[in-house]
Amino acid sequence: MTEFSLEFPRAYGALTATAIFRAQPEDFQVDEELGYSPSGLGEHVFLHICKRGENTAWVAGKIAELANVNVSDVGYCGRKDRHAVTAQWFSVYLPKAPEPDWTLLNTESIQLLSTSRHQHKLRRGEHQRNNFVIRLRNVQTQDRNLLQQKIDIIFAQGVPNYFGEQRFGLGGNNLREAEAILVGGKRYRDKQKRGLMLSAARSYLFNQVLSARVHADNWTALLEGEINPQSSGPLWGRGRPLVSGALLELEQNALAGWAAWCDGLEHAGLSQERRALQLIPDNSHWSWAENDLVLRFSLGAGEFATAILRELADLQSQVDEAPDPG
Repeated sequence: MTEFSLEFPRAYGALTATAIFRAQPEDFQVDEELGYSPSGLGEHVFLHICKRGENTAWVAGKIAELANVNVSDVGYCGRKDRHAVTAQWFSVYLPKAPEPDWTLLNTESIQLLSTSRHQHKLRRGEHQRNNFVIRLRNVQTQDRNLLQQKIDIIFAQGVPNYFGEQRFGLGGNNLREAEAILVGGKRYRDKQKRGLMLSAARSYLFNQVLSARVHADNWTALLEGEINPQSSGPLWGRGRPLVSGALLELEQNALAGWAAWCDGLEHAGLSQERRALQLIPDNSHWSWAENDLVLRFSLGAGEFATAILRELADLQSQVDEAPDPG
């Protein structure tokens, strides 16, 4: 069985602090911002829901059950972490059917915040940003001032924009499934699940290129052949490369051992795209609560809070299950 390393190089050197991560759901809070307000008219009901200790797909199933529709008629922008307190939006396609009593969704772990209507279904990645409040408990470090300086630098200069481990499944299982599809020819009837596996493969190849750039200490630099205003890496697919010159050569070298995956992704019909190598959080702030460190920041769709946390401390997670990709 192929083993896939999920250890990627850090940009700010060895870790000098430890902390307890996700001791309880309230330690990881996420508030999803759509970036617009539902219009109040349309065939889709928008539900703003706060959930605690539940995964997004399970909540979507409960919504479908109450509305008496197929779960495919329920949309959402991303799968939020189960071991957290998260507020996010769901949509339900109800063009003519009467609406149920949505308050029946309320339980100890689900709270309905508001409802409205809109013209279209929510799609993955449609939201504008996620706002995080994260508590790292019992932070241990020999030099608190040094840790505080590192936080300030990271909030100002950003971190490598790695896809988080949650994208790859528990223990990298999504990558093994991706290899079965891309190399072994495995077929999936479930198109959504197949898409998740291919997305995991693209993400892993991106992380390989970003790892090479971090090793070379040029992950923020604009290299010859770049087409974007900031450094970027490939989301692999068919079509001509979107970069040239020294950058193209670097990326080809980084992916030299992954030719079968690249070829498989091209044949899967995915097109070449680019993703920023540098993640800089917005609205960032930190504070101490005795020995606990409380971090607040905002990230865009497709950006991972773990990319920031992994540069700060060796996290001792209190859960064994990988979080849902979001």
